[in-house]
Amino acid sequence: MSGFLADADLSANAIEQARQRSPGYIDLTSSNPTQQGLLFPPDVLRTAAEPYWSQRRYSPDPKGLPTARAAITNYYLRHRTPSFTLDRNDLLITASTSEAYGLLFTLLTEPGDNVLGPNITYPLFDHLAEAHHVELRTYDLDESRGWQMDEASLLDAADERTRAVLIVSPHNPTGMIVKQPVSALDQLNVPVICDEVFAEFTYRATHTPPFAALHPALPAFMLNGISKMFALPDLKLGWIVMNTPAASTFGARLEILNDAYLSANSLTQTMLPALFAHGTPFVDAMRTRVQQSLDMALSALSACPALRVQPPDGGYYLFPRVLGWDDEEALVLHLLEHGVLVHPGFFYGCDDSAHIMISCLTEPAVLAAGLARLVKALSS
Repeated sequence: MSGFLADADLSANAIEQARQRSPGYIDLTSSNPTQQGLLFPPDVLRTAAEPYWSQRRYSPDPKGLPTARAAITNYYLRHRTPSFTLDRNDLLITASTSEAYGLLFTLLTEPGDNVLGPNITYPLFDHLAEAHHVELRTYDLDESRGWQMDEASLLDAADERTRAVLIVSPHNPTGMIVKQPVSALDQLNVPVICDEVFAEFTYRATHTPPFAALHPALPAFMLNGISKMFALPDLKLGWIVMNTPAASTFGARLEILNDAYLSANSLTQTMLPALFAHGTPFVDAMRTRVQQSLDMALSALSACPALRVQPPDGGYYLFPRVLGWDDEEALVLHLLEHGVLVHPGFFYGCDDSAHIMISCLTEPAVLAAGLARLVKALSS
C-alpha cells in the first residue's frame, strides 16, 4: 500500500492504552467547549436559523454568501485591534479552518516544495504536508522569550522551494501571540498563513493583532472561524481573509478552488450575521471564565517546585516545563496513575526537556480538582 498515512502506526499508544484501563481519572486535555459546559445560547441559534427555513433556496456563491462575508468584514473592522479594513470580496468562507489549510496548501505548493511551521504545534501540519507531498520544515519557538519566533532558525530553514510560512497566533499550545512585525518574514518574502482561531482569548496580551496589519506588504492569509470563537464546532464554518497582496496574486485561483468544493453549508452562513450581532456577551463570558481558570491554574502550578510555568499571551492552554523527568511518556503515565490525564509535549513535537499540556477550557471545578492531583503527584 502507498499514499497518505500508508506507513503510519495507527494502533493505540501506551498513554491511550493506559487511559482506557484507568477508571476515574480527571481529564485536563479537553479542547471541546460543548463538553465543558460552554454552550452558545440556544435562543440566539433558533432566532438566527429561522430566516433560512422561511426563505430556503440553494444559491451558492464561490466565496460564500455576501451577507456572511459582510458580517466577517465588520468583525475585523469593529472588533479587532488594530482595526483591519478589507473588502468582502477578499475573503472566502470554508467549512472549517482545517479545510482552509488544505485549500491553501493546494494553492501555494507542488510536490517537493516545503513550508515552514513552528517546531511545537498541533499536529495538523504534519498530516497536511504528507497529504500534499510537501516537506514540513520547522522553525524554533524560544521558550525563554515567551515562545516567540526564533528568526535565525526561520531563515535557516528556508530555501528556494519554500512556498509559505505557517503561524498560529495565539499559538496552540504555548499561547504565544505575534505582537510585533517579524523582520525575517519580510526577508523571506513568501506568503504567510496565520491561524487566528484563538484571537478572542487573550490573557497576558491585551489583544491579538491581525497578522496582516503587522505585515501589510506580505501576501497574508488569516484564518478563523466559529468553532473556537463562539464555541460552535458542530456548526462548521471558517474563513480565509486575504490582504491586498494576497488577493491580487492568488484571489482568483483560490476562488476557483473553493468553488470546486462549496462545502460550507448555507444554513450556518445564513446564521452568521446574527451570531456576530448577538453572540458578543457569550464570547465575553467565555473569555472571562478562561482567564479566571488560567489565574487559578497558574497559582496552583507555581506552588509546585517541579514545574516551571509562564503566563501565556493568549489561548486557553498552559505548557509548563516539568523538572526531574526525561521521559515524557513515563511522566504522563505516572500522572495517570495518580488520577489525572495531561498531554505530553511530544504530542506537539516538543523534544526539548519535559513539558505537559493542560487545557484551562476544562470546567473550573474539575480543573481545580485535577490540578490538585497533578501537584500532589509531582510533589511526592
